[in-house]
Amino acid sequence: MSEIEFGLDTFGGVTTDADGRSLPHPQVIRDLVDDAVVADQAGLDFFGIGEHHRPDFAVSSPEMVLSAVAAKTERIRLGSTVTVLSSDDPVRVFERFATLDAVSGGRAEIVAGRGSFIESFPLFGYDLQDYEVLFEEKLELLAALLKEEPVTWQGSTRAALTDQRVYPTTERGLRAWVGVGGSPDSVVRTARHGLGLFLAIIGGPAARFAPYVDLFERAQDQFGVERQPVAVHSPGLVAETDEKARALVHDGWVAMRTRMGQERGWPPPAVGDFEREIESGALYVGSPETVARKIAATLQVLKVDRFDFKYDQPVQHADHQRSIELYGEKVVPMVKDMIA
Repeated sequence: MSEIEFGLDTFGGVTTDADGRSLPHPQVIRDLVDDAVVADQAGLDFFGIGEHHRPDFAVSSPEMVLSAVAAKTERIRLGSTVTVLSSDDPVRVFERFATLDAVSGGRAEIVAGRGSFIESFPLFGYDLQDYEVLFEEKLELLAALLKEEPVTWQGSTRAALTDQRVYPTTERGLRAWVGVGGSPDSVVRTARHGLGLFLAIIGGPAARFAPYVDLFERAQDQFGVERQPVAVHSPGLVAETDEKARALVHDGWVAMRTRMGQERGWPPPAVGDFEREIESGALYVGSPETVARKIAATLQVLKVDRFDFKYDQPVQHADHQRSIELYGEKVVPMVKDMIA
């Protein structure tokens, strides 16, 4: 990458109607396709969709939705954020994204990761006790498949391959990343396999991730691999004013944090947590000027090649689309001016 890219990604979170009722999954999925069209028209570089298998997220097959997006867009790159590799088959992952790459004219990317949730493990018959070995072995195989040469591989999590070719082939190869939440071991593993590093910054100041970017560079040098790009993503929403943006996001953010806390044993959000995450944490909520200043500050402390705005706050679809427009047409140009 010769300059910083600016993208969007979404977990396919269920949105609401004017009365606050959750929209059905089919409508949410159709809306995501429309969002990507707006992002393409706004000049953004990337649109990513995450894989989940639970009721509050609509997308379990990002590649299918991205194929629909490919048919309606012209230039924006398309990828998963993330593909839950631990509970998938690397051969099938490569085949699906190579197919997406073909129908999109070479715009497909893979972001492989462990995933934010564990529902896919029992759903597809995997034991959580194998959490580490599943990801390690499957990432190793995926990295080999990405070279598009005959693969010989053996492990404990799937059948071995001997001098095996996988199809379809691509025209220019697939760009691939590993989604990492902040584990040094994961950063080093990503460097060893020669893949891009995709850092999920969902809480706290961005500066605390600078050591991971430095570690990634050092590890690549030690492994003697070609330097790969680094991306970050953080959640947020852009509106015409700071007050409007905060009002739109506040209740849904508190409800989401409370729900996640109950599932994972976190304490409920305290008074002032929402405001602190906006002012000094990883929540990019506000007017175009406010969000642009915060993104520019992040890019000044982190040496990254792409910033992705995770825009799927639990609001109405019209608010999402307006946020995408403001991000592409106002925020990104301002950030480019600031960092220049």
